[in-house]
Amino acid sequence: MGNSLFKLTSLNLNGIRSATSKGVESWIATTRPDCICVQEVKAQAADIASRFEVLAGLKGHFHFAQKKGYSGVGIYTRHEPSEVVVGYNSPEFDAEGRYVELRFDTPSRKMSIVSAYFPSGSSGEERQQAKFRFLAEFYPHLLQLKAQREFILCGDVNIAHQNIDLKNWRSNQKNSGFLPEERAWMTKLLDTSGEGGGLVDVYRQLQPATTDTAYTWWSNRGQAYANNVGWRLDYHLATPAMAALARTESIYKGEKFSDHAPITVEYEFAL
Repeated sequence: MGNSLFKLTSLNLNGIRSATSKGVESWIATTRPDCICVQEVKAQAADIASRFEVLAGLKGHFHFAQKKGYSGVGIYTRHEPSEVVVGYNSPEFDAEGRYVELRFDTPSRKMSIVSAYFPSGSSGEERQQAKFRFLAEFYPHLLQLKAQREFILCGDVNIAHQNIDLKNWRSNQKNSGFLPEERAWMTKLLDTSGEGGGLVDVYRQLQPATTDTAYTWWSNRGQAYANNVGWRLDYHLATPAMAALARTESIYKGEKFSDHAPITVEYEFAL
């Protein structure tokens, strides 16, 4: 394993064409992650072809939504995966392009990196119910994955877990992204007592108490970004063995590529 650090970034692009027009590719070239998990690509295979298959020397693997200009996830990687898994066998949500998993298996190790985009329920009750269906379905998938292999899931989870994860928690308790049921789902997923999912919120492992510096998303309404009225919606969720290797975290706000900021964690392992 050595002392090399594996640099893993997650970023909701809010459209790959938009984010690249705002300079994300040169930022990737400068920061040189080993892998960058992206969400809300908002493109189809034809849009990616001959333009976005490779970004800053990293090769992309994708799960596109059937609907044009909607959702879609990808992972750009410096290392060739042993297998690419597109979707998680969901009749409802695989059509929305929400899950891609790269496996980096060796004879002595089973390890995956996942890029996931959880549904947003903020557009209304119908989508909120879809989000609840996704959460109910995705939880056992994560448990099954954890039983079989080590993994780090990066993505826009569209849930702020605790009061410290958003600026205005008091006034948001009835809003999608901070509903009691959503928060309870996260609590259960992160419960390591043996009763829950046993996954680790890597950022909170490294930064248990930050508030203002923890946000990764800001509404486009009003002066949310200027006033740092934000939410922490983007996560690294890892199996305990992988989380134990996390050494540094950073949320980059020097440039704005999207309504989300990239979150990067360095892990002490090599592929």
